Amino acid sequence: MLSKTQLERMLTRCMRSKADFAEIFEEDGTSEAISMLNDAVEDVNRVLRSGIGIRLYAGTRSVYGYTNVLDNATLEEIIDDLRAAIGKEEQGKDVVLHPTPVKNNHPVAVDPVDASLAEKVALLDRAQKAAFATSDQIEKVNGTLSAVRQHVQIANSDGRLVQDTRIRTRMACAAYASDGTTLQSGTASPGASMGLEFFDTTTPEAIGQEAARVAIVLTKAKPCPSGKMPVIIDNGFGGVIFHEACGHSLEATAVAKNQSVFCGKLGERIASEKVTAIDDGTIPNAWGSQNVDDEGNPQQKRVLIKDGILQSYMVDTLNGRRMNMASTGSSRRQSYKFEPTSRMSNTFLAAGTDSLEDMLDGVEKGLYAKKMGGGSVNPQTGEFNFAVQEGYLIENGKITDPVKGASLIGNGKEILMHIDMVGDNLSRSQGMCGSSSGSIPTDVGQPRIRVSKITVGGTANE
Repeated sequence: MLSKTQLERMLTRCMRSKADFAEIFEEDGTSEAISMLNDAVEDVNRVLRSGIGIRLYAGTRSVYGYTNVLDNATLEEIIDDLRAAIGKEEQGKDVVLHPTPVKNNHPVAVDPVDASLAEKVALLDRAQKAAFATSDQIEKVNGTLSAVRQHVQIANSDGRLVQDTRIRTRMACAAYASDGTTLQSGTASPGASMGLEFFDTTTPEAIGQEAARVAIVLTKAKPCPSGKMPVIIDNGFGGVIFHEACGHSLEATAVAKNQSVFCGKLGERIASEKVTAIDDGTIPNAWGSQNVDDEGNPQQKRVLIKDGILQSYMVDTLNGRRMNMASTGSSRRQSYKFEPTSRMSNTFLAAGTDSLEDMLDGVEKGLYAKKMGGGSVNPQTGEFNFAVQEGYLIENGKITDPVKGASLIGNGKEILMHIDMVGDNLSRSQGMCGSSSGSIPTDVGQPRIRVSKITVGGTANE
């Protein structure tokens, strides 16, 4: 990492331009992935990453450059290129940095990068064995144990100088079950901003068993019918619908460019009064948490929607300038190769009080989406399409047969208004979110919810 004196000299050089703000983001990181097929290790991959990203602002103009060559001459050359792009001047302020200590809200007991390979392979092996032991139907199991340790230093022309270390661990397991004619897959992939101690409570056995359970259920599933109907979406990864269909539309990345259906809606009702939505980057050891965002701002708890009323957007510094709003600590990036922008952290719908029995009551024909899969969304229109990994029919108020091939099709703006019941079983699940500043870890979550009407796509012939 550059010294305080080096950073002050580089930032002062940046400010010999028409820029009114300059920032240097440094990263030194290690990523590791160990993969196993059945009982054999297939691959061990470790990547070391070190580099610096530099950006200058002039009003709402931004220029950005990066390098993994860290000598002074290379950094000065990049800075001079950026100065030329934004406009050179001989005068500018001298930058003096004020180091700020950062409290670590995400302590790690067993560093996953430094732990022995044998210890990590043993964890994967436990998940594999548990999946196979679930049923004779399980024919194949894939597992991956991934770990990340990222140390960052962020300095800017306002005098900020902070450091943060992010450590994350995750295990993904995919099990494949056969009914003699077809092969179905189930997955489980929990993770946290923790070390290997994460597996003391979320055991590898539980991960393998969950993946196998879903695969076995799908061997018994029949094609899902289609049509508009009530849908109950279970907790945990069910929150991916809010994340994709609504969350991205509340990021300043879209709002500042007038590319969101929620532009200009602060203080207005955009959802059912049952809906309170939160993005909280401060949750201890959560997958999407950080001590500071990637501009060095302290992470925050952001109430986006309260009782159906839009309260806040997620705002980074540059888009905040465009919107005349302060940063909400929402700036994130995959690495030094990406200029940061507003992104989600741990985003979820708050718990309500409705029971599953209340949700089922009166539903003659509907879908119970127990586990969601992937999907796509257009943030400008809010239109989405999501696969249901594990689903069941609802018939005359009861959950009945498992179904496959189901998808949920709709509009984020509309679905928020059609949430008529919210349960009390809030939980969160982990994923990777891709956007203009790269792929970042995010939590999605919700309690069980009921959507009074939504279009279900299916493959059944009716």
